[in-house]
Amino acid sequence: MDRRFAGQIVVITGVNDRGIGGAIAERLANEGASLALLWKDCPKRLFKRLTKQSHPFIEIECDVTQQASVKNAISGVVSHYGHINTLINNAGVEHSANLEETSDDDWQQVIDVNLTGSMRVIREVLPHLVDGDGAIINLASVLGIAGCGGFPAYSATKAGIIGLSQSIAMELAPRGIRSVCVAPALVHTPMTHKYVKEMTSESEEQIKQSHPLGVGTPQDVAAAVAFVASPEARWITGVTLPLGWSSAFPLPMQQFSQPENQANSSFRISEWQAPADSSANELKEVS
Repeated sequence: MDRRFAGQIVVITGVNDRGIGGAIAERLANEGASLALLWKDCPKRLFKRLTKQSHPFIEIECDVTQQASVKNAISGVVSHYGHINTLINNAGVEHSANLEETSDDDWQQVIDVNLTGSMRVIREVLPHLVDGDGAIINLASVLGIAGCGGFPAYSATKAGIIGLSQSIAMELAPRGIRSVCVAPALVHTPMTHKYVKEMTSESEEQIKQSHPLGVGTPQDVAAAVAFVASPEARWITGVTLPLGWSSAFPLPMQQFSQPENQANSSFRISEWQAPADSSANELKEVS
């Protein structure tokens, strides 16, 4: 594997054993990075795998909702490595409920971790990022780009992360520091597996339509993060890369394009009848 991160110091928040954070850590370690892994729930199996493969890393407990904890963690990183080349903001929590059922406490918890937590880490890391060689990669979500009922708090935080990334991209460009978002669609992680049990055939079909390449893996996300964080992406900043998701309207084009259907060249949108009570908005013929 290429060693695009040889000699690079990479901080990753919210690392875990089986999720996206752990996959990113292993991918960048395999590409030569020296890691600083910040965790809330200790990922012992990940640490064992990295140690077995002789990858250089340090690990520090960090609660991103607490400024003192963030400050202590980043101070430990700088004390050990001296500087930081890349920050991967991965720490996050998920909450699902209709807005009417979302309490102030639920809302605030998701905001504190996903959005304010990301801001705290970025702010603490900024003085130590290497000018001309620094990168901040924030993990957003396609739910920050497109709406989905039942995830108002989560979607709001991920949209906020996208906006935050765009803003600091402009602020940090004079220093040669990049800011990029990666926004995955559904990924096979413990966070999403709890919903699989409740899926119906209808919901599975909806997922297929919006995920033309199927549900992703943590390794898929790690590969994308490795690219946008690498020197190969030196001219990319202030953008959000959606993964595995399509915003296309799922028309049955294969059916429309069959020869027997094409033969009826007189087809017009005006042939679709509007509801009886909407005559004022009647569709006009379109050639």
